Amino acid sequence: MKKLIIALLVAVGCAVSAQAQKFALVDMEYILRNIPAYEMANEELNQLSSKWQKDIEKIQNEATRMYQNYQAEAVYLTADQRVEREEKIAAVEKKAAELRYTYFGPEGELYKKRQALVEPIQNEIYEAIKKLAGEKGYQAIIDRASATEIIFASPRIDVSNDVLARLGYSK
Repeated sequence: MKKLIIALLVAVGCAVSAQAQKFALVDMEYILRNIPAYEMANEELNQLSSKWQKDIEKIQNEATRMYQNYQAEAVYLTADQRVEREEKIAAVEKKAAELRYTYFGPEGELYKKRQALVEPIQNEIYEAIKKLAGEKGYQAIIDRASATEIIFASPRIDVSNDVLARLGYSK
């Protein structure tokens, strides 16, 4: 009798806790693709990245040209002239490496620009999701674009269009 009551209480507890939790999914890639400001920010970042990469390649090409000239003329140069040329080549290569770090490093210009352009959009999406979760009583909203463990999820629990509508981009 005692075991039956305990089993019944456990079953009721599981049923209550399972029904009390509500989950939803969003597809951040889908949401971001449908926000024009994000697409414009990405385009601007791509253009800057391309421009900076060309600047770096120009300096690297100069270093390569200097090195090839050095190799061709090395037999005719004195020891002092060789050292001087090697130092100049090293200085140009160092300049290219420093420029790469300045533009593309962990705290580089591209990172700062990405934060300035994309982070406000992401924060706006996060706030819309947070408000939606509060209003609809969701305990968790999972990003299906980054959740690799989700094999199947019912389209009924995808609230991506609700988030877009809340942001003013109806689908």
